[in-house]
Amino acid sequence: MARNLLTVAEIKAATKPKLRDGDGLWLHASKGGGKAWVFIYIRNGRRREMGLGAYGTGTGQVSLAAARTKADEIRGILGRGGDPFKEMEERLSKPKPTLFGDLADEYIRTMSPKWRGKQTLPAWERFAATYAKGLRKIPVDEVDTDAVVRVLTPLWNSKPETATKTRERVKLVLDHAKARGLRTGDNPASWAGHLDQILPTPKKLVRGHHAAMPYADMPAFMKRLRAKEGVAARALEFTILAAARSGETRGAPFSEFDLEKAVWTVPAGRMKEPREHRVPLCARAIEIVKEMKEIAINQLVFPGQKLGRPLSDAALGNVLDDTAASEFTVHGFRSAFSDWTGEETHHRREVAEAALAHAVGDAVERAYRRGDALKKRRKLMDDWAKFLEG
Repeated sequence: MARNLLTVAEIKAATKPKLRDGDGLWLHASKGGGKAWVFIYIRNGRRREMGLGAYGTGTGQVSLAAARTKADEIRGILGRGGDPFKEMEERLSKPKPTLFGDLADEYIRTMSPKWRGKQTLPAWERFAATYAKGLRKIPVDEVDTDAVVRVLTPLWNSKPETATKTRERVKLVLDHAKARGLRTGDNPASWAGHLDQILPTPKKLVRGHHAAMPYADMPAFMKRLRAKEGVAARALEFTILAAARSGETRGAPFSEFDLEKAVWTVPAGRMKEPREHRVPLCARAIEIVKEMKEIAINQLVFPGQKLGRPLSDAALGNVLDDTAASEFTVHGFRSAFSDWTGEETHHRREVAEAALAHAVGDAVERAYRRGDALKKRRKLMDDWAKFLEG
């Protein structure tokens, strides 16, 4: 195989983003103008990219001649069946590499104090532990395009929103690694001009990033959901009946429920909008709470598998997968409720918005505070439950 194809003059005059020196050795140029050496090879069907350092002749840089020397060492290691990532002389003297999983955990600890959203930290923790699991044990400087694509592919069509968020978070962790000098070269999780040439454009999500099931399909779905056993299934059923946010359901203790009055009172501290929200409960919602109380293991109505922890958001997503609804989101059921109210009922819009705990202006707030608002919302929620029963 041809080698030593480049000259210093050609490198200096080049405008292409990638230059080939031959037999696995490449020089990649970044958008910022910097150049870095990369050795590319295939082992056991897997494409590997090994960074050899930034191009140049200064301190810490790698000249053309030095890059060829490193490439020869790699070829020798590969020739005897070894692993260049472990056996190169310069790497033997280096400290233990930083793994992607460890850096992702460190990134979360560093950045979490500035995150304001209640769901941001749990979402990042799910990302690091679950969605990016395939990257966790890979040294951060060895994470390449193939590794990123392997993580994204199972999610790309079935859970486009999760896949998009996962790609964005992988990119942020790798950008963080580069800023700390833990890796070089382009970011393999970049979309424009890179992954957009490998993966199809993610499915467009309806209603502001929350894929909503058409309300006409809801009765059949609820029948499938009712047939499924487990805490997560009951939590999802309750969430839909109450038109609640999943976090409000998952964190609900029994003390928030007055079953005699059929009212669930969510305190301001657990609401997206910082004000108390009363939810009139239909008969089936009350039945679910009573069922959960009979098997309660702590104060939470819907406890998770970890002691003292609520059910995870991912658990509700798994129920969607198991009930042939993986293309939709839990939050999207609130949109289905809103669509049904507007298109199939005579209930006033402000009553539906109050049921969703939306703050959309003075008119809604007045309707929310009037003495008969709860009665109007109770009638709405009872009609919703009857519709879902088919």
